[in-house]
Formats: sequence, structure tokens, C-alpha cells
Amino acid sequence: MTMPSSRDSSTHRAQASPAPSTATATSTGSTAEQTTTSRPDSYVSDKADDSSKLKTFLSILRKFIGVSDIASVRFSLPTQLLEPTPNLEYWNYLDRPETFVSIGDSDDGLGRMLEVLRFWFTKDLKYVKGKPCKPYNSALGEFFRCNWEVKDEAPPILGETRKESATEHANTSNKPVRVSYLTEQTSHHPPVSAFFVDCPVKGISMRGFDQLSAKFTGTSIRVTPGAHNLGLFINLKRRNNEEYQLTHPTAHLGGMLRGSLSVTVSDQCYVVCPKTKMKVIMHYQEESWLGKTQNKVNGVVYTYDPENDTKSRLKDVSEKDVLARVEGSWHDQVYYTLAGSKEPKLLVDLKPLFPLPKIIPPLDKQLPNESQRFWASVTAAIKGKQFNEATKLKQELEERQREKANEREKKNEEWKPRFFTNAVTPIGKPDLTEEGKKALAGLQAEDYALRESDVTGA
Repeated sequence: MTMPSSRDSSTHRAQASPAPSTATATSTGSTAEQTTTSRPDSYVSDKADDSSKLKTFLSILRKFIGVSDIASVRFSLPTQLLEPTPNLEYWNYLDRPETFVSIGDSDDGLGRMLEVLRFWFTKDLKYVKGKPCKPYNSALGEFFRCNWEVKDEAPPILGETRKESATEHANTSNKPVRVSYLTEQTSHHPPVSAFFVDCPVKGISMRGFDQLSAKFTGTSIRVTPGAHNLGLFINLKRRNNEEYQLTHPTAHLGGMLRGSLSVTVSDQCYVVCPKTKMKVIMHYQEESWLGKTQNKVNGVVYTYDPENDTKSRLKDVSEKDVLARVEGSWHDQVYYTLAGSKEPKLLVDLKPLFPLPKIIPPLDKQLPNESQRFWASVTAAIKGKQFNEATKLKQELEERQREKANEREKKNEEWKPRFFTNAVTPIGKPDLTEEGKKALAGLQAEDYALRESDVTGA
């Protein structure tokens, strides 16, 4: 990546981390005895039978034209249409964790906001570098956990920069840093999962709820955040607990008629930090009328009043409040220009970047309701192209989930998550239970032992 070093100095360049080898980094399973680095096959796959899969998928979706939210409808896809990957493993925002751990390095408030934006543009590389896919639907109580090991090497953007431990104030520059991730399916109807990301060495964490609402238009699927999905909440402990809220834009999953799925974004999204009184409005441009994908984004960073936040469009922002402008392609390169300057500086170059592999606990340390182990038999059948057997196994898991839901209903029992205090919260920020805190601490210590869950949803 190429990153500017300070407000007044010239741009410094750093070599981007290379993409993991396709031959060695596409495993999605842990062995019984050791951890494995893993990234879903869908990041790199280019399968010859995708066109026929999409035709079948399209014929199923046509039954749901007019349905307001197909994400909440109970229907089961044939296993030959599924990617052999658990949803909780696939769905995360740490495709490039080194940009995440760099948030908060700058002593400059605007520099920290730009660090947040650098992370924002790298968090969904899986959709830029690979094809979208349909993983397994998560079962209630299913959970996934993993680590990433990265060097703290993201270049500075603006102002004085300190790469240091949040607790010992030791220099972390170019040293390995561990990021831990825990997510759990906390609700089945509607489908909601909670997640927590922690990097205690750098004093940075992130949490939120994942929930999608989807509507099939006849040629594409319009995907919006669900009612409980209020975005990503990033906390910087060593910066007086500054909190950044990042909201999700609407996306469209298209290309079904062409036989090649693609994601386009045509919406606005926002980043706010009440403590620094800074806000970002970003506008993603849709396809042109000729159908050529633009993948363009432009935005503005400006000072705002958290008690009177009335601006929601770029044109509403007064020039006197502007701190910086952002523009570029979220598939390519994104630049920023400081107020009063006409010189764009590179914020992030996405071209050489690919999602980094996860470090997942070995199967013999995973619990029965842990994603890879829970879906292991279905995954093995799909990879062996035994689709009838895979469908049978998948339906058995789904039926077991329905039976347990019926039992809870008869007993008037409410489902309670294990690692998070509530299935959802009105402010969109999940809190960890003591067991959730212990699970994250175990990940940081590479101690994967957990007691089995008292109750499972499937």
C-alpha cells in the first residue's frame, strides 16, 4: 500500500503484503491436531459450473419476486448451490487486519479518521477480489472464533504517529500483533449474529450485529442492513475511548443473467466520532446507464455538532467545515485531499491486496456447535460432490434446530446466547458475557479449551 506520511511531507511507499498462494491458502478446515490458516475458496475460485448454478439459483429466486425480505423467509437451497463455508466464518470485516490495528496510531484527530477510512476500504476485499457466494445459513447458538497474526506495518497517514502497546507503551512497529475474533448466532428469526474483535496490545476493539434484509427485483438482489444492524463500532482505548460508528450502504448483487455474480454499491454511508466532532459522508456511485460498472466513491470529512447532526448529503456540507475530501475507486485506489490543498494523496491501493488467512482452532479443540465442526459432514459431502448426501445431512441439522425451537416454545423458554448478553440491543452494540470475555482471552493466549455449551440451538 502507498500511504502519505504527514500533512506537509511527501508520500512514503511501503510494499503491500503479497496475496497468499492459491495452492496453499484455500483450505477451509482445521485438522484435529493443529491450527490452520484458512480463507474461503470463493476468494479465488473461478468454477466452470457457476453459470448453471446461477440459472438454478435464479429460477428459485423468481418465486420470491415481491417478497419484502427474502432473508427472513424459511427456504432451503440445494447444497450444490452452496459454498462449503459456514456463514460465520465467511462473514467478517478483517480481510486486511493490519489496517484495523493501525487505527489510532496518529496523534492527529483527522489522521485517525483517515486511518478508519483506510480500514473501511479494505474490510470487504473478498467481494472485490473474488466472487460473491452463498455460505451455509447459521444455526442458532452456532459460533466461530479465530485469530489473525499481522505485522504492525501500515504506513502513517497524517500527523505524528505512535505504534505502541496500549498497556506497556512498547514499540510495536513491524512487530507481530494478534487480532482475535468471536461471533455467535444470537437470533434465528430474524437471523442475527453478534461479533466482537479485540486487539488488546493496541487497545482497539470493534463490535456490532450482522443482519441483512434482501429483496429480489427480478434481475438482482438488493441487500440492505437489517433493523438490528446499526453498523460497526470501533473503540480506541488509548485515545480516551474514542468511538467510531461506521454504517453500511445498500448493495446490489447482480450479474445473474450474465452468469457472473458481482456486487455494486449505490448509496451513502456515514462515519461519526462524537468525541472528535468529525463526520464522514461517503457516496458510492451506481452503474452508468450503459451498464459499465463505475465502482466510484467520493466523500467529505468535516466537523459536525453531535447534538445537532442534520447533514446527510455531500451538498449539505458547508465548505468552511470541510477537513478533507475523499475520492477514487473502491476496487482500485482511493485518495484524500486536505482542505486548502489541491494535491490528492493516496489513502489506500487495493490492487495488490488480497484477504489474509485466519488462524482457526484445531477441530479437536472445537465444540460441537462451533462452525467448522458443526458443518463438517456437510462440507465433506459437498467437496466430495455427494450432493444428495450433503442435502440429507443439511436437512437433518435444520430439522434438529426446528425440534429444539418447538421444545423451547412448549416450555416457554427464551433462547439466551452464551458469549453475548443479549440476542440484540437497541443501540446496535453487543456486550460480552463473562464466557465471551474468557473465550477472547483464550484466543489471545492460544488456549482454545472451552467447556461444552449447556444448551445448543441445533
